[in-house]
Amino acid sequence: MTAIRLKKNEDRRIRAGHPWVFSNEIDRIDGAREAGVAAELFDAAGGFLGCGYYTPHSLIAFRLLSHQRTDIDCAGFYEQRIRAALAHRQAVYPALHSFRAVYGESDFLPGLVVDKYGDCLSIQMLSAGMDLRRDLILEALQRVFSPQGIIARNDVSVRSLEKLEEKVELLAGEIPELVEMQENGLRFLVNLRTGQKTGGFLDQKENHLLLRGRSQGKHVLDCFCYSGSWAIHAGAFGAASVLGIDISARAVAQAADNAALNGLSDRVAFEECDAFDRLRSLKHEGRRFGVVVMDPPAFVKNRKSIAEATKGYLTINRRALELLEPGGYLITCSCSYHMGRELFRELLVSAARLAKRDVRLVATCSQAPDHPILLSFPESEYLKCYVLQAVE
Repeated sequence: MTAIRLKKNEDRRIRAGHPWVFSNEIDRIDGAREAGVAAELFDAAGGFLGCGYYTPHSLIAFRLLSHQRTDIDCAGFYEQRIRAALAHRQAVYPALHSFRAVYGESDFLPGLVVDKYGDCLSIQMLSAGMDLRRDLILEALQRVFSPQGIIARNDVSVRSLEKLEEKVELLAGEIPELVEMQENGLRFLVNLRTGQKTGGFLDQKENHLLLRGRSQGKHVLDCFCYSGSWAIHAGAFGAASVLGIDISARAVAQAADNAALNGLSDRVAFEECDAFDRLRSLKHEGRRFGVVVMDPPAFVKNRKSIAEATKGYLTINRRALELLEPGGYLITCSCSYHMGRELFRELLVSAARLAKRDVRLVATCSQAPDHPILLSFPESEYLKCYVLQAVE
């Protein structure tokens, strides 16, 4: 087996529980160096640290799977890990049929994402180590879930960092054109082939409940609405009217179908438009809302883009606050890991000042528990959700 020895003192992060080793922390490598090869990790003195897989093409050169000597090239290893991950989801969501079943490093399977939509699985293998073990993972998934079908949504740019092809492919069984999932008693149709991420978004389940009570009898605006999950929850919780906006015609059409599926077409409507422009025009029209939801895609792709992304977040949140009626609520989110929680809060302070609104923070939330956060791995916490109230 390939042996990787670290430079002096470069074992501290691994010992603290972080699962990554960067290429500049490695002193030497003995043995095979093919992408994804199984490897054992040692400190500078030769002490064993764990086993995982090595990737020569990436800054993240080694990903840890176990602190013990373990055979990571058998289906049984992955079955055991996936069953442990599933046990957590079943404890938290005993009656839910759609959820994130495996969340990479947080489930000690770095580079693997498995989302369950009813009887179908949509997976991502984001690293060479997982991609190399595709057949083992599929065998394990079949044993654990016996799914109707498994589709790989490997059309993500992060794979290019490890010289992996970006593509969507059916790996097993059949995947319907649209798959139905349920959330908080509501029904949503998801396209696992063309939808964003693995088909849909599963990380805001608890946060959607923030609309209960707050949207009752109110006019609600849902920006970057995608397939309408926030908007439809608002309608189901008694909003007087809901307007969802998104730049994607496909997303808006899907959102309208989802509203109809839940019998909410009379109060929930959608527009295909640029959210930045529409926020400005709504202000000029004199529109006011009791609730504005701001859940944009990740503006911050890397550290280099923080400054430019901050301008975007600042603009949309300022304009959202300008549209709130007195006592109204802004539910605002960032799904960018590089937009840290404190930085996001400071940005919202600036947005309130520019909007000339006095606001108070009434709730701070994160991602759903089927996206667990590994304490020693801050990269696993990405979603910030703040509820602000305009007090006057």
